Amino acid sequence: MNNKEYWFWLCNIHNIGLKKIQAILDMYETPEGAFHESEKGLELLKELTDADRHMIHKSKDSVRIKESYAKVIDKGIYFVTKEDTQYPDKLRNIFNPPFALYVKGNLPKNHIGSIAVIGARNCSDYGREVTKYFAGELAKAGLQVISGLARGIDGFAHEGALAGGGSTYGVLGSGIDICYPIENFSLYMDMQKQGGIISEYGIGVNPNPGFFPMRNRIISGICDGIFVVEAKEKSGSLITVDIGLEQGKNIYAMPGRINDQLSKGCNNLIKIGAKLVSEPEDILEDFFLNYKNSEKDMKKNYKLLETKEKMVYDSLSFFPKHMNEIAGETNFSIHELSEILLNLELKNYIKQVRKNYYVYIL
Repeated sequence: MNNKEYWFWLCNIHNIGLKKIQAILDMYETPEGAFHESEKGLELLKELTDADRHMIHKSKDSVRIKESYAKVIDKGIYFVTKEDTQYPDKLRNIFNPPFALYVKGNLPKNHIGSIAVIGARNCSDYGREVTKYFAGELAKAGLQVISGLARGIDGFAHEGALAGGGSTYGVLGSGIDICYPIENFSLYMDMQKQGGIISEYGIGVNPNPGFFPMRNRIISGICDGIFVVEAKEKSGSLITVDIGLEQGKNIYAMPGRINDQLSKGCNNLIKIGAKLVSEPEDILEDFFLNYKNSEKDMKKNYKLLETKEKMVYDSLSFFPKHMNEIAGETNFSIHELSEILLNLELKNYIKQVRKNYYVYIL
């Protein structure tokens, strides 16, 4: 067996987690040293139970180990250990760093800034549009966008980064070959070409509620800052923020309406010192010295629009607005407004996010 196969063995012994692996390495220095130790010799490790020692001894099937490792490689998966130069530098010094990562695509580049964009799974239409816009702008500017490929804000962050032509990386709470939720499968595939998929769990490992808090330390570990778009007062996203604060990361939050449950978590973060974010420059200025935004007006240049189209376009924002409300603000009849809205949609200036609700497109 080669060194990678010894590491693969050690990281895949049933019920042997990070603390026990660290105890084994403290005693034997290398996975190979532990592999060649007898079951009786393992009794010196007080961190191991009799069941652990038996499981370790039983797992020492070199033929099966080599076959399992070959299966991983055949699936186009990279197995990266802490010994490898490809292992992310930012992860090396966090609390309980993973001893190895499974990767499809690429890992984030150490010398390029990374921002985690996270938030509620059941996000609002506003949260969706803001996330896609901000992730796209941050990616265009050169930041690597990190998230968890979950439903809601995570998925829209990856989508926005891809649309912006940048790179984005998803950290899974399941095996590297399992896309959860399945609705994000297209993203899962596209990200491997324009970024990567990362997990500390090998092939065939189903998602488990206990895996997601663990994966959050990797999301925060490989980024330089964490941007929370929408989060309830008690939210899983805030676990990532807590871990990020312990790791010394910059925290950014999108403010929201005081009576909106999805904004309470973000508003509380701002109260305790997170940076309030209202435009991409609020984040970019912390990554790029002398960063200047050449387009202060967030909306598209609308010189080619008709006067009535400009009036309707100016009445819209990221918050979805019903056509009855638009009609009241512009004094157009519903019949006339319907025609204007259709023309703006065809020109790709606005979009209908749900029946009769519209937002502008940047």
